[in-house]
Amino acid sequence: MAVGTRAARAWPVSLLLALVAVLAGPVVPAGAGQSTDGHGWTGTWATAPSEHYEVSGMSEVTVRMPVRTSVGGSRVRVRLSNAYAGDPVTIGHATVGLRGGGSTVERPYELRFGGKRQVTVPAGGQAVSDPVRFPLPARADLVVSLYLSGQVTHITDHWWAQQTVYWTDYGAGDHAADTGGDAFTWTTTSWPFLSGVDVTAPPAAAVVALGDSITDGSYSTADTNRRWPDLLSARLNACRPGAGVLNAGITSNRITAGSETNPSALDRLERDALSQPGARTLLLFEGINDLGGAGAEQIIAGMRTIADRAHQRGMRVVGATITPYKDFTWGGWTEEREARRQHVNAFVRDSGGVFDDYADFDRAVRDPADPQRLGPAYDSGDHLHPNDAGMRAFADSVDLTSLGLGRGCS
Repeated sequence: MAVGTRAARAWPVSLLLALVAVLAGPVVPAGAGQSTDGHGWTGTWATAPSEHYEVSGMSEVTVRMPVRTSVGGSRVRVRLSNAYAGDPVTIGHATVGLRGGGSTVERPYELRFGGKRQVTVPAGGQAVSDPVRFPLPARADLVVSLYLSGQVTHITDHWWAQQTVYWTDYGAGDHAADTGGDAFTWTTTSWPFLSGVDVTAPPAAAVVALGDSITDGSYSTADTNRRWPDLLSARLNACRPGAGVLNAGITSNRITAGSETNPSALDRLERDALSQPGARTLLLFEGINDLGGAGAEQIIAGMRTIADRAHQRGMRVVGATITPYKDFTWGGWTEEREARRQHVNAFVRDSGGVFDDYADFDRAVRDPADPQRLGPAYDSGDHLHPNDAGMRAFADSVDLTSLGLGRGCS
């Protein structure tokens, strides 16, 4: 079943040629947990690399990427991924700053990498910027601007961002420090190279949402941060300001199988969840894409392995039930697969200690008149992906105490 199969882009060739941008710096482990002064790092925003492009003729361009923070802090660093590239990429200048509206930035703060303004991220590698003193609020619109000074041949990105990303024309030069947005003349909806933003704000902790297209926010309203992890972050921030929520959703992702640029949840668990700075709780919401090609026991076995690996790292694990999708527009639903879904959900609700707790997303959005269907009030129109109301129902259905983040949330 091809749940969340990518729709063809109606982008001009020039847009496809230009999905890029990146900070980059000294190659360090993505989950490096302590700054040099002993302050702990916590992720405030994250996304999972999920796509690869070859491009030609791209150089001297600047890209500006808005992201929504979850937890605030006094210092900021940016993490980058060149995971699927065949060549290194050079960043000539990078900045962060609060968004002023559209593609404008109130005050850009310059980023350095190993003390240098320019950095080259190797093919298949990662990079983390030096910390910059920057009072970053929680639930703020942060903008990461990257000037690509050299020739770009390959781009690693997260393609279904549900967020407008701003670009200059090729050859326009360095506009990373611009406060205005006039130089940014065209847009895409992907985050190239950017994989995470961290802050120092002890004591703090993060929840990682590991999922597929539903967690990715597919079919939620673009540019409004209505993915369910964003909405969960808003709930947490009201009672536990030090709690970050990191979105590790990838469209079409599965637990039991994957591909080079869309590895299975098992294969990407370390990269996208366990190594996230400050990660304390894993919320696993996967399995719907597995129903067409894997048996219920195979899916459950994958869930057990994920939970066991997270527990070995000292993390709390919350499982989520698989949501209904009868009459899904792209097909794939059968009585047999529905039986598998019910079997897996019964395990999630009573896992015998595999999960520390569970979130009943199935119950939150199913149609009471036909529980095999997504409720009409929550349906984006394809009978599988929830709309904004469905995203809200997910976030509201999570028992905040189940996340194990300490006092303050009930």
